[in-house]
Amino acid sequence: MQDVAKEAGVSPQTVSRVANGSSAVRPETRLRVEAAMEKLGYRPNYAARALKHGRFQDIGVVMFNLSSFGNARILDSIATAANNDDYAITVHSIGRGRDRSIKAAVERMKQLPVDGVIIVMEEQLADFSDFQPAAELPVVLLSENPAPYCPTVDADQYGCSQAIVDYLLGKGHQTVYHISGPAASRAAQSREQGWRDALSARSITVPPLYTGDWEADSGYQCGLALAHEADCTAVYAANDQMAYGAMLGLRAAGKRVPEDVSVIGVDDSLAGTIPRLELTTMRMPFDQIGRKAFSMVRDMCEGTDVPANVKTVIPTELVERGSVRDLNA
Repeated sequence: MQDVAKEAGVSPQTVSRVANGSSAVRPETRLRVEAAMEKLGYRPNYAARALKHGRFQDIGVVMFNLSSFGNARILDSIATAANNDDYAITVHSIGRGRDRSIKAAVERMKQLPVDGVIIVMEEQLADFSDFQPAAELPVVLLSENPAPYCPTVDADQYGCSQAIVDYLLGKGHQTVYHISGPAASRAAQSREQGWRDALSARSITVPPLYTGDWEADSGYQCGLALAHEADCTAVYAANDQMAYGAMLGLRAAGKRVPEDVSVIGVDDSLAGTIPRLELTTMRMPFDQIGRKAFSMVRDMCEGTDVPANVKTVIPTELVERGSVRDLNA
């Protein structure tokens, strides 16, 4: 800063005002200081700025998987919301074979210049109910369930399944088969439980569960097998990739979709990638989740209380296309 001041012929205090966006600098002086900054390669020292202002203007985001459709959309939404509020984000991926806990993830973030942390809870971590964040580093969890010591927000994964079962039963189907995601997935567990409870609440015997791995090939194999279930007229797959694979598997085994078997997915992740897409799906509000998570942690960083142990869920949206048949018609 001293070097910039000397180059521009101003005081260090004027350089500080320009670096911090103060309006108390004449336009011609600002241009001269900015030209000196450019010439000397100056950039603000964020550690010093944090000492002065108490914040880095940076939010840490912890994820298990950076490439999945939902996570990518959530991360993009968080980044956009952060940019709109003059924040940056620092992303950390939880690797396999390491200490997979909220505490370990937050301890890693404590070593970085962040003001708060968002953790996308793709898997259920052992210390979910026990972890207590330090006052100086607020933590928001992306989870459908409330946490005792951290605010949470997510889509209504459980309610999504209940709405899908209601929708298919309302179309005259007597039962609904389910292709779940991998057992370790928190979302897959919640969607499966919602499916089971929705059928049980109507005294409908829960049919055999088929399990996939989120990929279309696993859905295809399930579709081949489901074609031989005599009472299978409706299939609910826990994501669109498996649902689309199931449609192809059913057709390869001689079944027509939707004439013989109706299929519905979750996420609305194939729009724009599959031409003439016919898959009915339940759209997940990934953009809203990311924006809400950022606003919660930002408010906490800026001193606003955001209550923990509160269930904050964002509803899903049914997108009807052409893969479900109304048996009542």
